[in-house]
Amino acid sequence: MSVDSATVRRIAHLARISVNEDEIAPLQNELNAILAFVEQLNEVDVANVEPMTSVTPMQLRQREDKVTDGHYPDKIVANAPLTEDQFFLVPKVVE
Repeated sequence: MSVDSATVRRIAHLARISVNEDEIAPLQNELNAILAFVEQLNEVDVANVEPMTSVTPMQLRQREDKVTDGHYPDKIVANAPLTEDQFFLVPKVVE
C-alpha cells in the first residue's frame, strides 16, 4: 500500500492538522515507511504463538471470594468528620 500526496492532505484534514505544501513530501515518506513496516509484520507467522498478557509468566495469588461486611465498621468510619450508627454523614446537596 502506498500513500500519495492527496491522501496525506486528507489525513491532515481529518486530524485537524495544518500542513504546508513543503511538509507533504516528508510526511508521505514517513507514512509509506510506517505502512511498509506494518506489511513486514503481516508476513510473520504467528499461527502457533499463544496470546500473551505479559512477557514473564506469572500466576496471581487468589483468595477465596466471599462477601463480608468487613467486621470492623468502627475502624472504617474512624476518620470521617461526621458519623451516625457506623454510617458516614454527608451534607445535604438536594433541596
